[in-house]
Amino acid sequence: MSTGGRHIVVITGMSGSGKSTAIRALEDAGFFCIDNLPVVLLPKLTELASHGEEFLRLALVIDAREGIFLKEAPRYLEEARRSGHQVEVLFLDSSDDSLLRRFSETRRRHPLAPQGSVEEGIARERNALRDLRELADQVIDTSPLNVHDLKRMVQSRFSPEPSNQPSISVMSFGYRYGVPPQADLVLDVRFLPNPYFVPELKGLTGRDPRVASYVLDRPETKEFLEKTVDLCRFLFPRYQREGKAYLTVALGCTGGKHRSVAIAAELVKRLATPGMPIHLWDRDIEKE
Repeated sequence: MSTGGRHIVVITGMSGSGKSTAIRALEDAGFFCIDNLPVVLLPKLTELASHGEEFLRLALVIDAREGIFLKEAPRYLEEARRSGHQVEVLFLDSSDDSLLRRFSETRRRHPLAPQGSVEEGIARERNALRDLRELADQVIDTSPLNVHDLKRMVQSRFSPEPSNQPSISVMSFGYRYGVPPQADLVLDVRFLPNPYFVPELKGLTGRDPRVASYVLDRPETKEFLEKTVDLCRFLFPRYQREGKAYLTVALGCTGGKHRSVAIAAELVKRLATPGMPIHLWDRDIEKE
């Protein structure tokens, strides 16, 4: 049996942001999962896991209910890394409005304010999790996501497919809905003419060949794509040397339906190479 380091994914974040969905997604992807593990037990868990091949990949949830032990989480995570384990911290966040709506829909009390308001609980939790958020390898804003979107995103991030390359996600988004916080590289394509103002294209999206042609056939788009591909090929191996296992390139236009969608799809085609996992996500294409 192997006694080498394990791949450990730590899921943390705000209550109501989707931690249960994320841990189930990793369980479906073959991780051995533990929900709400006290962080002080992490050394014991890694010790036990070293005796079984079925524990090569571990996922666990750490949340603000740990109280006084929460401040020790960074130290225990660093100790696990020094012991040879690959530790990645995934922080799930969401806007206060989204969290309030989710608590209202489920009629749950906030775990950090069982006798007070949900607003009080959210404020306390943000403060308690501040240090963990700062050390996270990846922050995902789940405000615009449904459970299926989140599951696909988590599973694509932690795919078991072997690769000596970082896992790449190319995302289209609309600036009116906010810049995605998980993006490592953000590129603005609003310098291009907007198909929204062309009557026969307004109701379509960048997935339609007519919109794609309108956007991609322009000389400035072709030059932009060439320079972007060069930039990505320059950056990706350097990010990899710094230990980043996954990267998100986000392309934004006004509404996230036309220009960014067409360019994101074309960028994926140009970047795709054998052995490099690459995923496409059109975040705001369904929004009104």
